[in-house]
Amino acid sequence: MAMASPIVSAEPKRDKLRQLGIIALNGMYDEMDAEGVLRQAVEDVLPGDIALVSSFGADSAVLLHLVSLVDKDLPVYFLETGKHFAETLDYVETLKSVLGLTNVTALYPDPEDVKRFDPDGTLWETDPDSCCHIRKTEPLDKIVAGFGGWVTGRKRFQTAERGVLPHFELTNDDRIKVNPLAYFSHEDIEAYKAKHDLPEHPLYRQGYKSIGCAPCTSAVAEGEDPRAGRWRGLNKNECGIHFDFNGKIAAPMSQSDLTLFKDGSFKADPWKPWAEGDAPDAVRYVHVPLTVFVENREAFLASPHPIGLQVNPGERVEDVADDLARFSSIAINFPAFTDGRGYSSARLLRERFGYEGELRAVGDVLTDQIPFMRRCGINAFVVTNKATRAAIEKDALAEVPLYYQPVGEGREVPVGTRPFLRRAGN
Repeated sequence: MAMASPIVSAEPKRDKLRQLGIIALNGMYDEMDAEGVLRQAVEDVLPGDIALVSSFGADSAVLLHLVSLVDKDLPVYFLETGKHFAETLDYVETLKSVLGLTNVTALYPDPEDVKRFDPDGTLWETDPDSCCHIRKTEPLDKIVAGFGGWVTGRKRFQTAERGVLPHFELTNDDRIKVNPLAYFSHEDIEAYKAKHDLPEHPLYRQGYKSIGCAPCTSAVAEGEDPRAGRWRGLNKNECGIHFDFNGKIAAPMSQSDLTLFKDGSFKADPWKPWAEGDAPDAVRYVHVPLTVFVENREAFLASPHPIGLQVNPGERVEDVADDLARFSSIAINFPAFTDGRGYSSARLLRERFGYEGELRAVGDVLTDQIPFMRRCGINAFVVTNKATRAAIEKDALAEVPLYYQPVGEGREVPVGTRPFLRRAGN
């Protein structure tokens, strides 16, 4: 399989008469309601030559309900990427049954492509566009090639890029893409679901307002863009199957774009630092300074969103000992090579208070420090120093065979070295 180029330098030539036809369609049906647009597309514009592609996500029930009104036998394709939430797969079956849809087909990625390009299933971390290309774009391209057009559930309110979305688009290969819900607002969606008593995606009430593959989907805060939880921490906001309208998709992330080193590789980092003006009851995937957490403890504990903790030199981790289970990640700040107080904080968290989550080092993280940080229980590193990064990539981190200080959890200095420093009984 030839991997898709992330940036297209020249736009293919299009059929100008067909382009004029699309402009005319949008002019004629601009004010038509969603059912009318879909019916027009299915019965008049592309009779027998159109299919629908659904993510079976948070808002999918609305468009699929419209399909049930217009044509229950309309081909509906679901991109089964192999990365979906279990709740989404259950939701597919629920909507098929409730709405009486008779022609729903799952599209799977080519197993040979997956084996070749994503053998360990982690391509999404470093090159999310290529992951989407393998698991979504290529399987879909093979299907839509057999139709004159297809229906999507995109809406203008979802992102700034979709803010001028029309009812009818012309793709680069002169197919017609139909967006019946283009003008729907969030309130319209909610009102429609309530009016027709449509089943809700099981994750929607948990803050998942736009639902895609599980590794690339997170909950969103009140007031956030509904798609802010898609590819959080990655330079990406579209999967690539809607490349034509948006003009471009994000360039694949190179390793140099990634600064979080964990589990043996550099990874995408969804976490952000606390910013002035952040609301304690709304932030998520933010490392909250320890002092801020203590001052607003009740609000942070009441919030359902995932949060982290940042511990700066001199701060007492004892003050949050009873709340450590609240944090999905804890960042220990090492502001300077000569400031070693972070090591003590890390050992207290691991050995005395039993914190088992991600414990990361941030700040001035240098190659000589990493072996010592690891001994203290730190298992993730935000690396911005070029020399340290080069050492990690070459697997050339400094080795320290002899230690003066023992560490907890039953471990001691390496067997056979400095035996006079070992504790009694070891």
